[in-house]
Amino acid sequence: MKQVLQSLKSGVTELAELPCPQPSGGQLLIRTTRSLISAGTERMLVDFGKANPLDKARQQPDKVRMVFDKIKTDGLMPTLDTVLNKLEQPLPLGYCNVGKVLELGSGIRGFAVGDRVASNGKHAEVVNVPLNLSARIPDEVTDDEAAFMVISAIALQGIRLVMPALGEAVVVTGLGLIGQIAVQLLHANGCRVLGIDFDAARLALAKSFGAEVVNLGAGEDPMAVAERFSRGQGVDAVLVTAATKSSEPMHQAALMCRKRGRIVLVGVTGLQLSRDDFYKKELSFQVSCSYGPGRYDTKYEEKGQDYPIGFVRWTEQRNFEAVLGMMADGRLDVKPLISHRFLLDEVEAAYAVVGGSEPSMGIVLEYPDPSVKSDALVRQPTVLLSGAVAAGTRAVPSVAVIGSGNYATAVLIPAFKAAGARLRSVASSSGVSGLHAGKKYGFEETTTDTEKLFSDPEVDAVVLTTRHDTHARFVLAALASGKHIFVEKPLCLTLDELNEIEKACLVPGSHGSALPLVMVGFNRRFAPQVQKINRLLAGANGPKSFVMTVNAGLIPSDHWTQSIEVGGGRIIGEACHFIDLLRFLSGEPIVSHSVIAMDAQSADTVTINLCFADGSIGTVHYFANGCKAFPKERLEVFAAGRVLQLDNFRRLQGYAWPGFKKMNLWRQDKGQKACVAAFVRAIEKGGTAPIPMEEILEVSRVSIEVAKALRG
Repeated sequence: MKQVLQSLKSGVTELAELPCPQPSGGQLLIRTTRSLISAGTERMLVDFGKANPLDKARQQPDKVRMVFDKIKTDGLMPTLDTVLNKLEQPLPLGYCNVGKVLELGSGIRGFAVGDRVASNGKHAEVVNVPLNLSARIPDEVTDDEAAFMVISAIALQGIRLVMPALGEAVVVTGLGLIGQIAVQLLHANGCRVLGIDFDAARLALAKSFGAEVVNLGAGEDPMAVAERFSRGQGVDAVLVTAATKSSEPMHQAALMCRKRGRIVLVGVTGLQLSRDDFYKKELSFQVSCSYGPGRYDTKYEEKGQDYPIGFVRWTEQRNFEAVLGMMADGRLDVKPLISHRFLLDEVEAAYAVVGGSEPSMGIVLEYPDPSVKSDALVRQPTVLLSGAVAAGTRAVPSVAVIGSGNYATAVLIPAFKAAGARLRSVASSSGVSGLHAGKKYGFEETTTDTEKLFSDPEVDAVVLTTRHDTHARFVLAALASGKHIFVEKPLCLTLDELNEIEKACLVPGSHGSALPLVMVGFNRRFAPQVQKINRLLAGANGPKSFVMTVNAGLIPSDHWTQSIEVGGGRIIGEACHFIDLLRFLSGEPIVSHSVIAMDAQSADTVTINLCFADGSIGTVHYFANGCKAFPKERLEVFAAGRVLQLDNFRRLQGYAWPGFKKMNLWRQDKGQKACVAAFVRAIEKGGTAPIPMEEILEVSRVSIEVAKALRG
């Protein structure tokens, strides 16, 4: 299938051939018939992509600060690699999609195959959209009209926050798509509307929808017009739908309003507000969030958990349904807002209009119908890439990678390539990141069908970099199919899953050389400085003491890694690295463990105590309440009257250590490349696993038990 992508690095927009997404739980698989290019929002993305690095930095000062913080801890080159990798990721464009349902994911109710639906899907021939971000289209509404549903819902949500009453005087500043729709909705609500813009054509269109207008381009004074329009009382409310860096629209809005008037920002403006403007009139100001309640709530949007209508009358989906209903009965007319039409194959010309000087409003993309391009052709889950080699080529181990996010594309995939592995296939859920990784690193194919990888005779090993709740299932699938598997930690999330994996490793007849290798990405034990520490400790008699301090930093509680069901929490998801590191350096099994949390709500600010079979002890301080200027990872080892200190896998210092003072690196090395190389060599030579399976199981069990103890 084809999809519109944009490069954030260069600003180039392309129509790429991608593998079709597969239906998943709680989602609708939709074949697109129309999509709408939002000239305002998408122009900003295109302009950002075309900006030079300095201008990009100026537009995102918060991210610049994050970059400088990362340089302090990780060094310049790793940080530069991370930034460039992020910019290279293609951005799927679009959020106004119309099509017919091809297939229903599990748990879907209220929709049927063949239904016409509108959604916030991308510009793609097939999209996979969550239930609550979709709405069925009434028969009276054409596909062209339904393409405006999401834009209309954005306008409607802003108006709901304004809370207009019958007969009130309301100003709409900015008469682009959202502004034009807002004019109509306010007029339908019984309000008197004043529209403000620089463009004469847009003003004429707003006037045809019942608004009075102010032409800023002709030098008209908006304050004087608003004074007459409000009959000298000040307007009741202002809806700002403009897109500008200037704060002038907000200043004007405050001056126009009556005492205790309301201002709602739907667009993007400067926000250098004058306290005096708002103080004297006791004005209220609110920023509208997209389509309505539910936006950015993963439980609502991704898991389909609706809000009870008695408590939240208007959600995203109910706003969608409301605007479609107004289109059906004629109170909202979006047909005059269509300024251009292009076939999907003409998308470059469409975006030339978006980024050019030619006046435009709604730009509609038309997609091939089934008589031109069949459903079967559109739904191909695999795309062959230029790196394909002849079947049966087994000179080196071949790998298939499931998941192609930032860590996979920046670290793991380059490591497998450097280790000489044959890059057979890369799978991703949407197909976008998989295509990027496939082209960049020379994979033979990219796919959205992960199950095929376990039956592909050309695949020796599967590399797993997906969300943590999928790990156990894929590990078991690999063991059942005889594939080696490399799991980017953790191995699994629960003791039941761990026990099931352990049993699968001990199936009669599978033990020994025939047993597939199971490798968890505990890379820190492979870091060159850790290997040096391990060699030094080999000459130190007696028990040892380890202190691992992890300045982990704060992650929001709603991030997926914090979810017990999806990410397992940060102890299972990340602190397992450091439990494994101390297990490796001690060289002895963990015989007991305990954990102390800062408080009941701080499951990621904890101290984990470990006791080893030889009497050694270890402490992992995993803290989320520190400062980014402090080293992110510091290891201290006390043994035989000597001390070793490792900071951020760059600087290793020895104290009273015979023949050793320091080992410093030009750039951080956490052992990822060495870890991957050891795995590839083990497959190639048929050797033992780089990390013994009993240690992987032990560290995984301790991590899960520690996390369980924290939850009580």
